[in-house]
Amino acid sequence: MKKCASILFLMLYYAAQLYANHIRGGELYYKYLGPGNSPNSSRYQVTLKLYIDCFQNNPGQNDEDENFTVYEKGQTNPSFTVNAPKIREEQIRYDPNSNPCITNPPTDVCYNLRYYQTSIEIPDSKVGYTIAFQRCCRLDGIQNVSNSGRTGVTYLCEIPGTDVLAGAQKNSSPSFEAGDAVAICMSSAFKFNFGATDPDGTDSLSYALCDAYDGAGERQGTCFTCVTPNPAPPPPYSPLPYRPGYSGTVPMDPSASIDAKTGVFSGIAPSAIGQYVVTVCVSEYRKGVLINVHRKDIHIKVSDCVPLNALLSPEYHFCDDFKVAIRNNQNNPPGTMYIWNYGDKSKPDTSYDPSGNVTHTYADTGVYQIKLTALLSAGQCIDSTTAIAKVFPGFFGGFITAGTCILNPIRFVDTTKAKYGVVSKWSWAFGDEAATNDSSHIQNPSWKYSTSGSKSVQLIVESSKGCIDTVLNAVDVKEKPTIALPFRDTLICNIDTLQLAAIGLGIFNWTPNVINLMRDGNTSNPLVFPKTTTTFYVQLNEDGCINTDSIKVRVTDRVRLNAGNDTTICLTDAIVLHPQTDGLRYAWTPAATLSDSSMLSPMATPTGTTVYEITARIGKCSATDGVVVTTVPYPLANPGPDTVICYRDTAYLHATVDGISYAWSPLTTLVNPQSLNPLAYPIRTTVYTLTVRDNKGCPKPGVGSITITVRPPVIASAGNDTSIVINQPLQLNATGADFYQWTPPTGLNNPDIQNPIANISQNMTYVVKAYTADKCYDYDTINIKVFTTLPDIFVPNAFTPERISNNLFRPIPVGIRKLDYFRVYNRWGQLVYNNSDPGKGWDGTINGNAQGPDTYVWMVQGTSYTGQVIFKKGTVVLMR
Repeated sequence: MKKCASILFLMLYYAAQLYANHIRGGELYYKYLGPGNSPNSSRYQVTLKLYIDCFQNNPGQNDEDENFTVYEKGQTNPSFTVNAPKIREEQIRYDPNSNPCITNPPTDVCYNLRYYQTSIEIPDSKVGYTIAFQRCCRLDGIQNVSNSGRTGVTYLCEIPGTDVLAGAQKNSSPSFEAGDAVAICMSSAFKFNFGATDPDGTDSLSYALCDAYDGAGERQGTCFTCVTPNPAPPPPYSPLPYRPGYSGTVPMDPSASIDAKTGVFSGIAPSAIGQYVVTVCVSEYRKGVLINVHRKDIHIKVSDCVPLNALLSPEYHFCDDFKVAIRNNQNNPPGTMYIWNYGDKSKPDTSYDPSGNVTHTYADTGVYQIKLTALLSAGQCIDSTTAIAKVFPGFFGGFITAGTCILNPIRFVDTTKAKYGVVSKWSWAFGDEAATNDSSHIQNPSWKYSTSGSKSVQLIVESSKGCIDTVLNAVDVKEKPTIALPFRDTLICNIDTLQLAAIGLGIFNWTPNVINLMRDGNTSNPLVFPKTTTTFYVQLNEDGCINTDSIKVRVTDRVRLNAGNDTTICLTDAIVLHPQTDGLRYAWTPAATLSDSSMLSPMATPTGTTVYEITARIGKCSATDGVVVTTVPYPLANPGPDTVICYRDTAYLHATVDGISYAWSPLTTLVNPQSLNPLAYPIRTTVYTLTVRDNKGCPKPGVGSITITVRPPVIASAGNDTSIVINQPLQLNATGADFYQWTPPTGLNNPDIQNPIANISQNMTYVVKAYTADKCYDYDTINIKVFTTLPDIFVPNAFTPERISNNLFRPIPVGIRKLDYFRVYNRWGQLVYNNSDPGKGWDGTINGNAQGPDTYVWMVQGTSYTGQVIFKKGTVVLMR
């Protein structure tokens, strides 16, 4: 059992190596060696060149030989299969140090080239042969191929038959030149040379981008040899599954293309870094006849490098203004300096913009040669290019159309303006989705559409000076012509004449067109004069396209009008007038107090009782009516002037009214709110509203308000009680208001200031009144003990927490202006209490935890009123 498992493991390992993803391109080509040993046969040397990734870490796809399958064209059974041994291997890579003008050069552009070669002899054929090779697998993550790791390769070469051209079998494949390892940088200009030579020396070559072929990319079950099928299947072969937006002819950015004559593939590289499969087909022509198409594909790596490149379009046309804007067509490495020479003998410009953006104003029209020089590293790296600038401003493309009906051709009229030169080329695209030939190159073409709807028409127009403009307009193709009517229903008086109106392209015909109803009925705007309500029909004929519409003309013999009912409003209020009428035009008087005297329902703001009259008209008929708006003043509601009170004080309100009822609000802080003179006791600033009603006609109440401003409470403070020594001056300091009065005045130098100085020889209690300019006040007291000793700090020697008395350990300062600190330590030197407020003390706890009975050390320091520092220390006993 173990032996079987080992064999299975080795088979799986070997299969994994076969299936490894290494291939980065290749080609199969042949060389004509001469006639074969058999009559009417030829000998060829067939070579397979495989590009293998240099950076894969396993030995997969390191085959020592490969198999080529030969098919005569048109046959599905192979003629034979031949084995080709590996004859050599070489490596090519891009040297990142080769170009100092590329920032962040790639280090992973590297191919291992493996060559497999053999010789074959085949009978000359009229149809020719296809030689094919298949294998998996391409690299994972190719940018332009879906699931690229599950794809493979098919490389083939074709030997032409004698039916194509006599002697065509004596041919060798084109030979591609070297130079596959190049640096291509994202979003930058690049060139990749697919140029080849003709070994026969008789054929001409033409290059084109084409599909790369898939092959042998999917492993089926345990079919490990499916990765290298032998024989290879017959043609035709399937193209790679390109990602959306990519194809064989668009393998990278759409701007990239190949020169059909030189084989140089160039353009702007994509912005996404990674591998891109690019395939080139080289067509061989001999004596003007296509005898062979040879293919080569390679995975081109786009890197995140930044090259120095001066890149301009070959030609610029500035046709809008003399002020032109131009830039380098790619971003260069940071620090690049751009020098612009505009070709008009003006001073060159220097730009350090990442794209070299500049603007320049030419003095005159003309054709100028622009030169751009890009420099980097103080001139160590330099690149330059030139372009042609054609400056001929004043070119504006445009066109109009005539006709709208699907039954007839739409006529297009070019309206392009050219200040310089003449309009010389037109390219029309009519946007007809049902046609493939909907284009024209004449100046004023016509086109008949087969479907109706909005069509997007494009005109590309060019002047003799090279100016080009593109115009896009939407053209509406209708089943029938459009008739635009300014109205469809109207009213006239029976003595009036009305002019109808219709807008459209074509011939108009109105009915009923009779002598007593209408005049000019075959025009777009006839006159009508019906005596009764009549519907007039209009027909529009646009070259056989017919459309109809109608206008109803209602006829009346008088104007119906009711200005509305008389009404009463409060003086200074506004009211909207609402008359009832079938009139079409209106005029109100007097106009001074109306928002708009020509409106049907204006806003009226009368300054007194007013009669408003309205005249309504229908043509020559009119009617007049009036409405009386009576104004009554609002009831008088005067709650009195605003006032200010102190906190928790009261105010009497004294209102004056002219009405039959009144009400105060809010009621919660009023005493006797049913009277005109209630007592208010708000604790915060309050607005009281008085509402008054009467029976004089004003439908709204009169409203007045009074604001009672409540001053914040005054909180007086005379300071903490204190002790002094006899004959020691004590400066008092009160807070809480703007003004102060101390009583009694005994011993005070000034009893009417905030901070008087007291000189007393006995205990004294002072009362301070703190008050504001609004006479709001509060009282506080301070008790002063007078000792006959010098300034000192007395500290008790014991205290008993949690008892009624002596439960707080605190100092008693005498004659001390400021207590600097009071600190208590336990027997281990730990600070258990620290404070500088003489009114506070230690309660025998640390962080809320009660301390046990013990002896504690204290220190205290204070400063007397004369500046003397008093320091004392000692012990205290905590007892419980």
